[in-house]
Amino acid sequence: MKEENDIQAQITRIEAEMQAPHFWGDKDSAQAVVREYQELKLKAEGKGKYDKGNAIVTIFSGAGGLDAEDFARMLLDMYVAYFARKKWSTILVHSNRNDHNGVRNITFEVVGKDAYGTLKNESGVHRLVRISPFNAKEQRHTSFAMVEVLPKTDGTIDIEIPESELDIQFTRSSGPGGQNVNKRETAVRMVHTPTGLSAHVDTERSQAQNRAYALEILKAKLYHKREEEGKKIARGHSIAATTDAEWGNQIRSYVIHPYKMVKDHRTNVEVRDVEKILDDGDLDEFIEAEKDL
Repeated sequence: MKEENDIQAQITRIEAEMQAPHFWGDKDSAQAVVREYQELKLKAEGKGKYDKGNAIVTIFSGAGGLDAEDFARMLLDMYVAYFARKKWSTILVHSNRNDHNGVRNITFEVVGKDAYGTLKNESGVHRLVRISPFNAKEQRHTSFAMVEVLPKTDGTIDIEIPESELDIQFTRSSGPGGQNVNKRETAVRMVHTPTGLSAHVDTERSQAQNRAYALEILKAKLYHKREEEGKKIARGHSIAATTDAEWGNQIRSYVIHPYKMVKDHRTNVEVRDVEKILDDGDLDEFIEAEKDL
């Protein structure tokens, strides 16, 4: 409540400042104040700075071999079905699949109104329990995949990364069927060495475009990391707790055997119709409950 009162007090102060007769005397200063005002208004509405814009989503397969890569593909299909419900579109950024159409990792931009604000709480570890289709003994298997949701910032994040902190590698972008159709090395993999955060982009036409997009994603990851650390510290957690292994904290389980249920461990929302979730992308009940997180 105190934070809300502080935000409202700042809004009131800036509104009074904007009414001053000489407010636009210094154009650059005035524009900076207006930007601050807009950000505060979004916070007052319960929305973050980038909530109304597009999102950059990455799905990584975790422990579980072919099963985990197949689960990552299932999550991809689930989200694509959900995007279709929302009439959102996607732009592929990078894809790494196996020979069974499983997903090792895939990154794509989600284009649509409020995409980031809607999807941001889908970030985290997802868990699948089922009879493995890749095991001749038909044993029950547990697989993991991680979803990362970042804001599409269009280069507006005010974070400077020194060149000395970047490890940049250039490779050939893969065409259809995995063939390297580009003679030039246009694909870019960029690592922020102090944190280990990385970005891989290979869908733009030039190396320079891929490099610029990779840097934007890297800045978005740093922005997201700082936001999450701030939230944890505000909840009374130590800074050390923010560096715990990400894979240890599952946000949602999808159980197909020995019973059927999808459960979100943060909101306790449970749905018995697994097909409605995984096949049809009917995520509204989960995402609506996440707004209170």
